[in-house]
Amino acid sequence: MSAISRHTGRDRKTVRTYLAAPSVARAPAPSCLEPYRAYIAARFEDDRHLEATVLHRELLEAGFERAYTTLVGELRRLQLRPVCLVCAHRRGDQVTTEIDHPPGEEIQWDWLELAAADTPWGEPAYVLVGALSHSGRFRGVFCEQMTFGHLAGAMHQVLVALGGTPRVWRTDRMATVVSPQTRRITPDAAALAKHYATQISVCPARRAQRKGVVEAAIKYLTKSWWRTAAIATIADAQRSLDAWSARVADTRKRPHGTVGEIGAGEPLRALPTLAYPAQIVVERKVSRAALAAFEGNHYSVPPGHAGKTVTVIAQISGPGLQIVSAHGEIVAEHRRIPAGAGQTVRSAEHAALLETAVLAAFTTKDACRRKPNLPPSDSALAELARLRGLDPGGAQVISLADYATLAEAAAR
Repeated sequence: MSAISRHTGRDRKTVRTYLAAPSVARAPAPSCLEPYRAYIAARFEDDRHLEATVLHRELLEAGFERAYTTLVGELRRLQLRPVCLVCAHRRGDQVTTEIDHPPGEEIQWDWLELAAADTPWGEPAYVLVGALSHSGRFRGVFCEQMTFGHLAGAMHQVLVALGGTPRVWRTDRMATVVSPQTRRITPDAAALAKHYATQISVCPARRAQRKGVVEAAIKYLTKSWWRTAAIATIADAQRSLDAWSARVADTRKRPHGTVGEIGAGEPLRALPTLAYPAQIVVERKVSRAALAAFEGNHYSVPPGHAGKTVTVIAQISGPGLQIVSAHGEIVAEHRRIPAGAGQTVRSAEHAALLETAVLAAFTTKDACRRKPNLPPSDSALAELARLRGLDPGGAQVISLADYATLAEAAAR
């Protein structure tokens, strides 16, 4: 107390009296927005996302004299802006609850899309991820496209890797499962579910949290595996993903064991003997060597189709494939090689045709000059006269060589 007295220059009795007096909280000053609160409430009732800059401009016209930063600070302090529950739910800020998934009840499906700039091989890739809702165990399959044939084939591979199928398949509103026009399950998707004796359950629109298990799986494999995977081709990526899923993802700890142990204990239904007979149809541009690429392998076509676009048709788990021209003609049929083998399949007939075409086009002559003077020949001029309705035989055609001969005779 003496120190306070010396520091402030006040008598010690004055300091003692001040400290002994009960403290009285000072009432906060009224907000500068008080005269405008009714208008602000009405504007936020019109639009909960009204920009503060727009509101500040409108208040200035109504007589408000404070700065924009003051307006924003008061809006936050007084909590005048109402909360949009829809946007809060979409951002994941709203309250939620965990859904209880019984063992073997459900699997969730979704695509991980990788742009061409994100892949080492410079082409877009798509990973179908299937995650068991109870245990969180998942597997992924790389595909070149997201067609129904690729979807059906990848689903079968995921189910084989997991050891069976649950009773319910949950997906979002992907176009290969739900028709964008009718918003109903497509006939192909219904036939696929019937083949595996399962039920397709589609998430409500704009409710990604309903399939949060596979969303979390995609986020996990993207950060934990994809960003650091040492791969060069799509086949390398598939092998690396399979190994990482078993070595890392399945060994995650849970209260009752690892993810792999819990997933292996789920009562999954047995798979049919054969995969659903869907077709994979892709377009390919034939290389100069008369080869069409498909699933990491190359298949031959007649050399006359080099540089042209063809269609490769293969059935899921089928032993062969067909290559069809743009006119619908089957130009080649081959035995299908396992995906990612990196092999070249060329029939003896195509090899002989390619050798003949290469030898026929071989020459030791120099390339044609690009700036020679080549006026129309006599035959070309005669054909032009015929097109104009003149008599090529009766019309006298004088070439430039005739003009040169006449000029030399006149000079003599």
